[in-house]
Amino acid sequence: MAKPATKKQYGALPWRYSGGGLEVMLITSRDTGRWVIPKGWPIRGLTPSQAAAREAYEEAGLGGMMSSKPIGEFEYGKRVDDGKVQPTRVTVFALERMVQHREWPEQGQRRMQWFSITDAAKAVEEPELKMIIKKLK
Repeated sequence: MAKPATKKQYGALPWRYSGGGLEVMLITSRDTGRWVIPKGWPIRGLTPSQAAAREAYEEAGLGGMMSSKPIGEFEYGKRVDDGKVQPTRVTVFALERMVQHREWPEQGQRRMQWFSITDAAKAVEEPELKMIIKKLK
């Protein structure tokens, strides 16, 4: 049986400075509750960084300054509707958090938390995403 082709997603790594230094926001996935970053499929008419910004808004209510160039990529197994695992490569853009909206489309469907760089890298499962987070320092 042939291995399924790798699909593409775009993700946002939200960050901010706080009294304790640089922090990143992680959200939980809706299905497994794992700590992840906002990410989603390409959106017709939007650039990859604009699609990542849209996901940050829809999934976490965040708005801000999005990097135009990716800060890295990681691969994970996306569980799809039929229960199969779809190999998925995520191009990640940095999002400097400027705004937390009062309401957003997926509000209440996920947990959100600001983490130190060290704690965020420990919280995510994907080794390549851990490295992207650590590089922010």
